[in-house]
Amino acid sequence: MPIGEFDGAATLSGERSALLSTPMYWLYEMGHAALDPSRAFADATRLLFKNPANPLAHTTYGKSVAAAMELFERSTRRYGRPEWGIEETMVGGERVPVHIHSVWERPFCRVLHFERIFKHPPRRPQPKVLLVAPMSGHYATLLRGTVEAFLPNHDVYITDWRNARSVPVAEGRFDLDDYIDYVISILHMMEGDAHVVAVCQPSVPVLAAVALMEADNDPYVPHSMTLMGGPIDTRVKSTAVNKLAESKGIDWFRGHVITKVPFPHPGVMRDVYPGFLQLTGFMSMNLDRHLEAHRDLFRHLVKGDGDSADKHREFYDEYMAVMDLSAEFYLQTVDTVFIKHSLPKGEMTHRGRRVDPGKIHRVALMTVEGEHDDISGVGQTEATHRLCPNIPAEDKVHYLQMGVGHYGVFNGSRFRSEIQPRIADFALSHNGGHGGGKKRAGMNGAAKR
Repeated sequence: MPIGEFDGAATLSGERSALLSTPMYWLYEMGHAALDPSRAFADATRLLFKNPANPLAHTTYGKSVAAAMELFERSTRRYGRPEWGIEETMVGGERVPVHIHSVWERPFCRVLHFERIFKHPPRRPQPKVLLVAPMSGHYATLLRGTVEAFLPNHDVYITDWRNARSVPVAEGRFDLDDYIDYVISILHMMEGDAHVVAVCQPSVPVLAAVALMEADNDPYVPHSMTLMGGPIDTRVKSTAVNKLAESKGIDWFRGHVITKVPFPHPGVMRDVYPGFLQLTGFMSMNLDRHLEAHRDLFRHLVKGDGDSADKHREFYDEYMAVMDLSAEFYLQTVDTVFIKHSLPKGEMTHRGRRVDPGKIHRVALMTVEGEHDDISGVGQTEATHRLCPNIPAEDKVHYLQMGVGHYGVFNGSRFRSEIQPRIADFALSHNGGHGGGKKRAGMNGAAKR
């Protein structure tokens, strides 16, 4: 199921309600609190009708009541930050424990290291991979499957963005320029021994960060960067959400989707694009599919199909967990990327300094797109190659994955079997240093399409 980038989510939900203003978040919190007794009653009723001691629990009526109560409770609850749930991985046929800990931290982000505890160090090289998770509504745990796919053969790090409503106003602003600064700082922390993989939205700030580092002849540029389903040039095969974002203008977004965090959140009075509004947009984009999925859950619960019900719960526990975004970051990103198209036009700046991807010449580039991506259209990420003419041809690869949409670019069976192995091969072939590392035989021919 594809996920919507935040520009489309905001526009679609905004179309349905022009009422959003500063009090809206506060009213939402009051409404959520008002439903607490109903949720508690529904949960108690569900437990009553699932209790084996209750004769009705074994009837279709009892199972239907329990299923209805679970649907109500799940549809009205606040979904918290999901856990990673990654405790081990397989490396060379050996089961290896994984320890997750923070190695870098700032007010709006921390970097997690999935450290594998080896008894016997692997013989095969284990390139360091920095996954830059999207800051577009969902938590970094959305990339759990991406992390799991890389762990057997890579030393994995990931950006873990904080919910803006949890960051006190005293910590200051956070905008697109700060995002780029964060990426540069993280790459410095990794001392250049890294392969950066940007998933969706961060493709633009990652490309900008690497371009600025190259312009400064920074020794800590990564060995390679892989951009996956990113909105580098949204003028190319523009999708419906791209067109809607461009048609509104930045003042519309500022007036319709920005509000203040209410008490008692730590970030009270911070301007944000709220998670509940994002979730409304996400659901609106594929409403029929979500309604059918919940009807299926009801039927699975009544039939006692626990495996199918568990799969539904697992997916929606992740999908429904959303975070607020800093208003400054959100508005600057929408304006720069989706309205003005500043990067492909050569007009993007970082703190008054022009961002020039043409400066990149030591960092290998791979781009990945999905054939059916309805968020970042085919060609939008590939446009990066045109913007980076000074990267040697042998250090550039584009791969189009057939049969997948936006979500399938970085997760799912085809990602694991077809996309991730190509990224891994690309990283390994450029792991010996900057600027034209020796390629594996046949790698480029296998990856290009």
